[in-house]
Amino acid sequence: MTFPIWRTAIAGLALAGLVNGQAALAAGACTSSPAHEAFDVQGLKSELMVTALSCNMQDRYNAFVTRFRPKLLDEEGALNAYFRTTYGRGAQREHDDYITQLANVQSERGLKAGTAFCNQRAAMFDEVAVLESAQDLSRYAQAKDIIQPASYETCAAPERALHTEIRSRARARATHTTHATRS
Repeated sequence: MTFPIWRTAIAGLALAGLVNGQAALAAGACTSSPAHEAFDVQGLKSELMVTALSCNMQDRYNAFVTRFRPKLLDEEGALNAYFRTTYGRGAQREHDDYITQLANVQSERGLKAGTAFCNQRAAMFDEVAVLESAQDLSRYAQAKDIIQPASYETCAAPERALHTEIRSRARARATHTTHATRS
């Protein structure tokens, strides 16, 4: 089933608001979590992919992926775990949506920058080429200002009870609204 784009946008904004509130409470502990690192590395990988495609630098992107393949696969596994824990059966769809949104927001920024984009971003390939280890890649990804589509809770996946509580509140409001309109 396909949702209209406005519903998706509203849901994304609601999620961002919910997540921003939670993230503010635990900001200090989030920076060293596996999910946080995975989102940082995925953001960097996507930024490099968008740069490669936009600036005809696919060979440099391929060299990056080949060099850091084990780290990239580990971080992909951490993202998969995050989405499975957070979204259950809808994990693959949510993960795919995240990857698509990530590439879209990064591509939009490239379009806004115009011809300056390649000059601004091509240096990233030189920077990652001199990194010596997977830890260097993680630190580099964390230090870069990589745009993400929304704020995700990356300390740990939220408890499943939170989703149940939100659904219960929504059902209670719906029941209350139904009873109020009948009166």
